Amino acid sequence: MVAKSKTAPKAESKAESKAESKAVTKHKLTLSVQYADKRLQDILTRPLIRKTVQAALFFPAEITLRFVDAEEGRVLNHDYRGKDYATNVLTFAYTEDEDAEVTQADIILCTDVLEKEAAEQKKTVLEHAQHLIVHGVLHAQGYDHEVDDEAEEMEALEIEILAGMGLENPYQ
Repeated sequence: MVAKSKTAPKAESKAESKAESKAVTKHKLTLSVQYADKRLQDILTRPLIRKTVQAALFFPAEITLRFVDAEEGRVLNHDYRGKDYATNVLTFAYTEDEDAEVTQADIILCTDVLEKEAAEQKKTVLEHAQHLIVHGVLHAQGYDHEVDDEAEEMEALEIEILAGMGLENPYQ
């Protein structure tokens, strides 16, 4: 589930700002991490999650990231999107006012789906989880992939952010 939170910065302005400053701008982040499903708690530590979320932020944010099992993931996807299956990531963005000073969102990651997709894509669970966290954080800031142009812009940002963290292109 994705609700627009802010007008997302255009790819051109992101590229321009990258050229202006090689240092990562750290926006204020209030982060809560919930491990309802504890399987990934040892490898997806709070400091690593904070670093991953921070890398994808263009605005100050208050984000709760929750890891769930397939049943909770299915219930949430059914209740909020009308789809009766667990999905990899759900983003609930709460600040739709583009004048809001802080992005507020809940991001739900389904451990079962994440592990299954990582195996199918021959990626580590850690790499795939970091990709999905970046994906969810971009959704929280108003990015979407419902139409081709938006999908291309969002994927390009994901690739750039992940590369900045030393991770491979998740779409190859």
